[in-house]
Amino acid sequence: MNDSEYMRMAIELAKRGCGYTSPNPMVGAVIVKDGKVIGQGWHEKYGELHAERNALISCKVSPKGATMYVTLEPCCHYGKQPPCTDAVIESGIKRVVVGSGDPNPLVAGKGIKILREHGIEVEENVLKEECDKHNEIFLHYIRTGLPFTVMKYAMTADGKIATRMGKSKWITGEAARGYVHKQRHKFSAIMVGSGTVIADDPLLTCRIPNGKNPLRVVCDSRLITPFESKIVKTANEVKTIIATCCNDRDKISEYEKTGCRVMNIPERNGHIDLSVLMKRLGEDKIDSILLEGGSTLNWSALESGIADKAQIYIAPKLFGGESAKTPIGGMGVEIPDSAFRLKNTEIIRIGDDFLIEGEVEK
Repeated sequence: MNDSEYMRMAIELAKRGCGYTSPNPMVGAVIVKDGKVIGQGWHEKYGELHAERNALISCKVSPKGATMYVTLEPCCHYGKQPPCTDAVIESGIKRVVVGSGDPNPLVAGKGIKILREHGIEVEENVLKEECDKHNEIFLHYIRTGLPFTVMKYAMTADGKIATRMGKSKWITGEAARGYVHKQRHKFSAIMVGSGTVIADDPLLTCRIPNGKNPLRVVCDSRLITPFESKIVKTANEVKTIIATCCNDRDKISEYEKTGCRVMNIPERNGHIDLSVLMKRLGEDKIDSILLEGGSTLNWSALESGIADKAQIYIAPKLFGGESAKTPIGGMGVEIPDSAFRLKNTEIIRIGDDFLIEGEVEK
């Protein structure tokens, strides 16, 4: 096996931490000696041992003289855990192969520099593109301080998110809906508008075995989310934020009694200023958001520039109907050249449905 193949092993290990390491990155490490894997590890949970230390602990023979493959530059500062560079140096590892550099100012090349200063050979940027992609949330958050926000919606092949009667269950099949629950496990928060809560009364939880429920965020400018909604009724069980422009202290207090946290956000064009909301959520260490709102919130997300990526599920169905809702509402653009464009797009088949995924070009 070569460096790329061992790094792919490390990437697969890193993915096991998906949903549990936030706001830390997912990291995997593989230790190879005399052509044999002698240690493997990954960052399993925020606050716990990092991948490098887990891999070293798993070694059944001495790692002295071995090569370590790690998907992200080893840390060199004290946080929840001591520096991984110390553990690598003390172990006698001879060579370290790194996938991505760590943009955290506390690391940012310093980890690699320290290893080299101690006589360890370091090979950088092996499968960098793949390593960067699986850590796109961390890389975005550490560089901007803002949550990585993905706008997700499901529609028919003729671009409808509901019938003319407003019915939307179900557009996609079970396989696609199962994939969405995996995404809910992956992201720190899920966001909808109050209109979606009123129309659909969703629970917005993760329904996969051992799945992690995301923080639920409801954008509710006027504070009209029904107290009888599933979200409010379960706010003591699943963390819930209602973001609002309303300053009615008595009304806010009633929501707080249910377990909801009410976050007051300034108004912009008659709605919550989403840019301010993102900044506040980022300060609360929310590194990622899955936007599952309706057409109004989708347009606001595009217009305000908070959407970083789009996940568009397309079902091979046709609803028709001039009045049937489409995914993006609002004013829309005036001319085709003003369109919001997606780049680096991928098409994935999930059951009978298709997922188009792409980055929103800023």
